[in-house]
Formats: sequence, structure tokens, C-alpha cells
Amino acid sequence: DLHEPYRRQRQMCIRDRGRVHPQPAAQAGQEEPRTPSCRTPQIITLMPDCSLPRTERLRSLGAVRRMFESGESGFIFPFRYVWFAEADEIPSAEVLFSVPKKFHKRANKRNLLRRRTKEAYRLQKLLLHNGRPVNLDLALIFSSKEELSYKTISNAVRRILETVAEHL
Repeated sequence: DLHEPYRRQRQMCIRDRGRVHPQPAAQAGQEEPRTPSCRTPQIITLMPDCSLPRTERLRSLGAVRRMFESGESGFIFPFRYVWFAEADEIPSAEVLFSVPKKFHKRANKRNLLRRRTKEAYRLQKLLLHNGRPVNLDLALIFSSKEELSYKTISNAVRRILETVAEHL
């Protein structure tokens, strides 16, 4: 079989992923050509924290009620957004994602749109942190009957975050 060596190498890489293997000593006068394999160490680069932990999700009923009663709102297709900010010593942002059953009856469609929205927010949330110590609560409510692509959702979330950051 033509692909057998590659298959065997891939299986070794998967099986031996966590182990460190000593490299065989090169014979005198011969230098072994270096070929990339799964055992060569990878260079780890530091990336900004783009996670979305539970502490950054808006869950408190009191905070949600306060945000909807006295917060500011707007609409950027396909989202209606509501936000409430107050001065605080430690800057923080909590977000709530909602895809109403009124527009998307099937749970798998709602979950897909919610996942796309979360991913777009997770990758762009650094737009909100502009140095001011503010406690921000934000709700993103999907208000379209169509199932939109990630690109459209991502552009809308970026515009929303830029708009909110301007008003802070």
C-alpha cells in the first residue's frame, strides 16, 4: 500500500503524543536531515485570553432585570442588544446570549446560532476593554428569522461591541 508509511507514522504520533522520545545519535560524519514530524517541539506563542468562562456570562436575575429596566438598547441586524454599565474598580464584562423560540422553533438551529454568536463575541471581546474601569452587562438577542452565516454574525457583533465601547 502506497500510504502505509504515512498511516503508520500518524498512528505512532497519536499513540505517543504525550511521551518524549530520545533522538538517535547521528553517525560520525553524517548529519541526519531534519524532517518535520509530530515529535518535534512546537513553539508556543502567547495569545490574548480569548476564552469565555462562566464568570463572564450574565446569570444573575437581578442584574438581568436591572439591565432591561434601566439599560440602553439598540438594533444592528440581526441583533437587538441591551447594555448597562456602571463605574467599578475592576473592569468586567458579562454577556447574555439569546435566540428566541419565536423565530427558530428547532433547538438545533437555536443552538447553532447561539454558538456562532458566542464564538464571534469570544474572539472580539477585547474591543470592549478600552482601559476604563467599568462593570458592563450586555445582552445579545438574535432577532432574525433567517439562519445567517458566521461571517454576518461576526460583523454584527463587532459593530455592536464598537458601538458600546464608544458610549462607555
